[in-house]
Amino acid sequence: MKKLILLILGFVLGALAMYFYFHNDKNQNDMDETPIPKGIISPSEITKLTEAYDPRYQAINDSVFKGVEGGDNRSSWYSLEDIQNFITLAEKQAGELGYTMDGIRIYPGAHEAVDGTPGYSTFLLVPTGSLNSSEGNMLSLQKGGGDDISGGNGLDKGESGDPPGANYPQ
Repeated sequence: MKKLILLILGFVLGALAMYFYFHNDKNQNDMDETPIPKGIISPSEITKLTEAYDPRYQAINDSVFKGVEGGDNRSSWYSLEDIQNFITLAEKQAGELGYTMDGIRIYPGAHEAVDGTPGYSTFLLVPTGSLNSSEGNMLSLQKGGGDDISGGNGLDKGESGDPPGANYPQ
């Protein structure tokens, strides 16, 4: 009888040990997985969307960049380091301005003309968020992120495509 109790106790302890071992291993694997952001698209979808932009790009080139070799920018490139540093600085500045940063809005822009040559198009990254307040609200009525952070710095100076008018993929 004593051996039977020890055998049952051994099975129970073994089962508990296996449960905790595999349960912790599963949780570790879940933590190692990178979450997939909303809006991820395939290379074929990127091609489709950039080709759909062709008529607009051509209209800009035909009117604003008529006679300018190379045409307008079609893309802007930012280093990973610049993007990460921008996010860190923007979050810090948002806090100092009384905001909670929730994202980045991208605006098209254009640099000033130089010596009669139109300035290249660019894309500006602007932090967005909501003003901190002491009133609690369980309902979020904002769609597409918060408002642009008033007084917050943006990011520009991305490098143009090579050549500037090159479409996806470069």
